[in-house]
Amino acid sequence: MSVYLQNLTVRLAQGVGKLSPETRELHKNYFLAAQQPDGGFAGREGGSDLYYTTFAMRGLSILGELYGDVADRIEAYLKPQLSSRQTIVDFFSLFYAANLLKVSSGKDIFSDADPSWRTQVATFLETLRRDDGGYAKAPEGNAGSTYHTFLVLLVLQLIECPIPNPEKAIEFLDSRRDAEGGWHEIRVSKRPGTNPTAAAVASLLILDAIDESKDPELVATTLDFLVEMQTDEGGLRANTRIPIADLLSSFTGALTLIDLDAFEEIDIASYRRFVESMQRPEGGFQAAAWDTAHDVEYSFYGLGCMALLENH
Repeated sequence: MSVYLQNLTVRLAQGVGKLSPETRELHKNYFLAAQQPDGGFAGREGGSDLYYTTFAMRGLSILGELYGDVADRIEAYLKPQLSSRQTIVDFFSLFYAANLLKVSSGKDIFSDADPSWRTQVATFLETLRRDDGGYAKAPEGNAGSTYHTFLVLLVLQLIECPIPNPEKAIEFLDSRRDAEGGWHEIRVSKRPGTNPTAAAVASLLILDAIDESKDPELVATTLDFLVEMQTDEGGLRANTRIPIADLLSSFTGALTLIDLDAFEEIDIASYRRFVESMQRPEGGFQAAAWDTAHDVEYSFYGLGCMALLENH
């Protein structure tokens, strides 16, 4: 598995292991109950979806429950998904799911694939590279995206292929950096956001391109930006135009702060109260205060936030 993702999974699993047995059981049952008859997992509408299946697998993995019958059924769902994917999100979901399944249960859905499939995937991914040095979401994309550049780096790690011209990716990420802190998702976005900032920092860590001694302003302005994203609720919001905190931004923002050794820069007690307030009595998490529903994606983020808190 990707070095970055492998380390993150281990860290989250360690944190989840410190939760009470009752809390772990509650969320284990939530994820298991969400599995569909075909072995996959759905979002809030429709049937099984590869994207949501990967989030459910991430939740089960850090809970230590991705094995046995649940893994057998997931394998049956994933194998037909090996046909051509159209976006980097599809590729990431498929390869991450496959790696989680292999690491957790020993099942390899690529065992019968063409031996050159890794090279073929890497070649396709490079067709998503744009003149700005970043990667687009799909072949029809005109410009690089901070988030999708991050996903390409993760996929290349997952399939154990080198990152072509990493200096171009670093230059692209530098071009999306806001002078006052944080990163923009695309060239035309008006303001930086928590999630593109997290994607950019993680990408730079993968590329070994953060050196505080050479660029202290990068870390300082990033911390200032993320601290500003904490709301009175205690969680982090997506950007300055959005007044409400959500679990996705709270997870990625906190993880970035931890990776920069600065989690204590936010009010951790308030952050904990927010995360716990998103937890449902029946298991799983809602996304934000306005949210009246739930799904496996935000339930993973909520469990991930709890893990980060237990570790730090």
